[in-house]
Amino acid sequence: MDNTTDSLLETFLFETNSLLEQLDERLINAEKAGSFTEDDVNEIFRSMHTIKGSSAMLEFQSLMEVAHHIEDLFFYIRENGMDTLDEEQKSDLFDLMFQSMDRLSADIIRVENNQPLDADITDFTDKINSFLKRIQKEDTGSSSLDSSAVNSSAQNSFGINAPYQIQVFFEPDCGMENLRAFMLVTALRDKNLTFQFVPEDVETNSGTKDAIAKDGFLLGFSSEKDAQSAISVLKGTSNIHTYELISSEDDPQKEKDTSKAAAAGKARHTPAAGSTPTAGNFAPATHTKQSLISVNLSKLDKLMAVVGEIVITESMVIASPELQNVKLDNFLKSARQLRKLTDDLQDIAMSLRIVPVSSVFQKMNRIVRDMKKTLNKDVRLTIIGEDTEVDKTIVDNISDPIMHIVRNSMDHGIEDSVQERIDAGKEAQAEIILSAKHTGSEVIISVEDDGKGMDTDAILAKASRNNLLTKPAEEYSQKEILSLLMLPGFSTNSEVTEFSGRGVGLDVVRKNVEAIGGVVSISSEKGKGSKTTLKLPLTLAIVDGMEISIGGSIFTIPIANIRQSFKASNEDIILDASGHEIIKCMDEFFPVVRIRSLFCMEEGFTDIDDGIMMWVEASDKSYCIFVDQLIGEQQVVVKPFPPYLNNFNIKHSGISGCTVLGDGNISIILDIGSIYTAAQEMF
Repeated sequence: MDNTTDSLLETFLFETNSLLEQLDERLINAEKAGSFTEDDVNEIFRSMHTIKGSSAMLEFQSLMEVAHHIEDLFFYIRENGMDTLDEEQKSDLFDLMFQSMDRLSADIIRVENNQPLDADITDFTDKINSFLKRIQKEDTGSSSLDSSAVNSSAQNSFGINAPYQIQVFFEPDCGMENLRAFMLVTALRDKNLTFQFVPEDVETNSGTKDAIAKDGFLLGFSSEKDAQSAISVLKGTSNIHTYELISSEDDPQKEKDTSKAAAAGKARHTPAAGSTPTAGNFAPATHTKQSLISVNLSKLDKLMAVVGEIVITESMVIASPELQNVKLDNFLKSARQLRKLTDDLQDIAMSLRIVPVSSVFQKMNRIVRDMKKTLNKDVRLTIIGEDTEVDKTIVDNISDPIMHIVRNSMDHGIEDSVQERIDAGKEAQAEIILSAKHTGSEVIISVEDDGKGMDTDAILAKASRNNLLTKPAEEYSQKEILSLLMLPGFSTNSEVTEFSGRGVGLDVVRKNVEAIGGVVSISSEKGKGSKTTLKLPLTLAIVDGMEISIGGSIFTIPIANIRQSFKASNEDIILDASGHEIIKCMDEFFPVVRIRSLFCMEEGFTDIDDGIMMWVEASDKSYCIFVDQLIGEQQVVVKPFPPYLNNFNIKHSGISGCTVLGDGNISIILDIGSIYTAAQEMF
């Protein structure tokens, strides 16, 4: 596959996925309202028309066929209105549309994975056709015709029989003239204009680009008003070199314009066969500028990598030992300016990767909708903070965890019957709240339901039967009991269903979230509901860290995990009943972890009076660590460890990655969430 086709396929996948996501959200909202609005119908028709054309261009036959039949269905609905459908037909229409979205999405996934598409889609298209026949009246007249018939009537292969004609020439050597002609047809249809065009097979014949490039693309209109409306569209369409309005009225006056249009729309479809008018005198037309472009994520990854190296190199230059204690005013001034520019560059590069979580959140509407029907539960999904932004990589990795948590809430959390809720003094309709918010350097995502809550006694009993307890059952707090749910293979569901009971539980959620530097916590009150919270970093690339030293080694702790640093003395240390060290801070007692002992280091302070105590926190873990000294705050570029180190379970020992310091040395980045667990296992 050549570069042009690769680029076209990439654009097709991006735009088709975007259209399907938008349509899924529109379907959810329309079903809640009980019917499609006129705007819904027009949007679905246009989207299917676009998907049909772009699929035909790339020869994805099954995609094109499904989209084409849906387009025919909504052409009929557009012409006759939703009022012609009874309530049962409307309900069946929604089910059919959701099935169609699933079918199209499944085919897109196959295209992404370079898998062959199903060639036999007759059963599915017959289902759409049979529904169309159900809703058609016996005398449908012209309204039941294929949507293409509106524009193909009164056409022939030699020209157009219309009083107003526009001949369009695209920019020389712009390429894909057939696709550009199709996009123009689509844009005109979006304006609800009735017109003819030749070549008339722009959607199916990719061999027409040469004819269009040579002879132009001809449009025919029955009124001057429609022709002028078309000209306004031409002026905002990209890659048009010239166009000419030709009137065949009694006064054969010709209006001739030139459009070097920029902007609007991207080519996605297949074209038509040409005509032969010639161009005359032309005048310049207005320009429209395109404000958005799509960029391959791999390019952004490379950009972030380069920015990271710039940050490291800048630190190495400014922190060079050769410059210490040397007074160079001009150098220091330039260094400060360089730091400012580096920070700005970093912020801009990171902002390019920041996207809202709405793309993930809106998918949950569909999950809840389908499970409501399957489980016969009345549940509403409330979404809060869907505009919250986070790194694209993180967004891509949280979709499955959130989906699993929402399914758990629907399947296990919500009561099985309305009467059960009413008896408990609750509203008949249950609610699941999916929310996101920024808190400093983190994003907090939570899934909360007002269901029956979790039975901690049952959880503890199940963990005991499976030999998962590490201490006497009576010593477990409620938070510790709930955390048992995230142990590998733990499940309280004894029955295998469509949604759960297959041995894949919250341990997978925790694993996926921790893989991107996040943490998961669960809270629940029996009879009141449950809440699962995900704490996620804003980005995985660059973090603000505090450099600390232990002996001759340098470590980095994320600033977001640090609550306080303070001096302590040996007298401040107390031993608990198990002989573990604890210390009082802010009127509370916290466990103490000595990093030197944890990593079995030969160098470093052992006397509390000599070092620094740091109060740190991650998720539900809050404790103090003892280190030699604080070096200072430093923005660091996170470097992942080589994959082979995963064989040594290094991430569970309290280490999350490493970074290169200004002097070229390596600093280990500590994982505050797993340090405490590692220390407990060791001691």
